[in-house]
Amino acid sequence: MVTERGLRVLRAIVEDYVDTNEPVGSKSIVDRHHFGVSAATIRNDMALLEEEELIAAPHTSSGRVPTDKGYRMFVDHLAELRPLTAAQRTAITSFLTDPADLDDLLGRTVRLLTQLTGQVALVQYPSFARATVTHVEIVRIAERRVLVIVVTDTGRVSQRVGGISEDIDEADTAVLRARLNTLITGHSVGRAAERLSAEAPSVTEQRSVYHDVAALVAEELEEFRQDRLVMAGAATLARREQDFRGSIHPLLEAIEEQVTLLRLMGEMTAGENGLSASIGRENAPFGLAEAAVVASDYDASGSSARVGLMGPTRMDYSSNLAAVRAVARYLTRLLDDDEARR
Repeated sequence: MVTERGLRVLRAIVEDYVDTNEPVGSKSIVDRHHFGVSAATIRNDMALLEEEELIAAPHTSSGRVPTDKGYRMFVDHLAELRPLTAAQRTAITSFLTDPADLDDLLGRTVRLLTQLTGQVALVQYPSFARATVTHVEIVRIAERRVLVIVVTDTGRVSQRVGGISEDIDEADTAVLRARLNTLITGHSVGRAAERLSAEAPSVTEQRSVYHDVAALVAEELEEFRQDRLVMAGAATLARREQDFRGSIHPLLEAIEEQVTLLRLMGEMTAGENGLSASIGRENAPFGLAEAAVVASDYDASGSSARVGLMGPTRMDYSSNLAAVRAVARYLTRLLDDDEARR
């Protein structure tokens, strides 16, 4: 069993190692943390922590560094979230205020988080499977090319440019626009896709153009139903490469493919405070055994999603968890206010 003082020693080792990136010895703990006991006593505590596999010696006769298990205990029992500074709170408020739409808001969110923390920032889109289509816009932008815009009651706006088999004039475009709006507005994303498919066989006028445009709209509706991530800060991994024992390529591949990170974030278990963390070897099933991910839940139109950070296991968990929690709460408030205005 680890004693109360042993847990305090673990906290000191984690915090000092994160600050200095140097193995932590008993003398530095005594000097920096004022335990009121001798270095020999701290060495005994460290020996017990090592037996519990909470710390390890990277080199013979060196100080100690936290293990993945040690980081886990720190996060679960010892970490006290550091309050954000006034400058950080101001940055969150000013950077996220008055976004153009949800895409803009989430893009700003990841850029802000990576600036605040120096880690890779991740934000899940909320699930829009139950979102209701509020408007479809068709714009002719060139010969045989149109812009399709789909808007839902969640505030998300999606658009796609595509080719059509025949050219249409403004009058034809207006007729097509009206037909699609009558068909799918007021329906959920899933139901709208079904109505598009069912309507197709009955179309006689401008049949080929209708099929082309309807296919573009259907593709956008499918995008609404898919899980997606917005990310920023991949370049921070290169700057922190010394913190990884192996290659950073698995992390870069996960960023590029998204599916792995979506699964990982979806399986993380949140505590009562909505915060969650997955550290080191806990991520081995996802090929990310040297990475840590911390996240906080946020709400949008009754759907829950996550905002998080990914980096090496040697990260400032207290500050990073505080940052994702603050941003998640602000996101929830912004989206709730937007919902109330609608």
